Amino acid sequence: MSEHQVRRVPTALLVALAAQAVAGLVWAGGAASRIGTLEDRVAEQRMVAERLARLEEQSLATRAAVERIEARVVSRES
Repeated sequence: MSEHQVRRVPTALLVALAAQAVAGLVWAGGAASRIGTLEDRVAEQRMVAERLARLEEQSLATRAAVERIEARVVSRES
């Protein structure tokens, strides 16, 4: 091997490592973006779940009020 070829191997190795590092950073950026999107969706679902819980409580209160009104109407009819 000539001296020129010996120097090429480390340069080629460094170029390959640099390319791998860049690819890893691009992949990590994409993964971070996907994770951010998933976190946003989870936060959205929490808000929906909280709203649903409030609506369920309101419907129970409304049902109880309707039952009280029905009981009064029935007792007045008797």
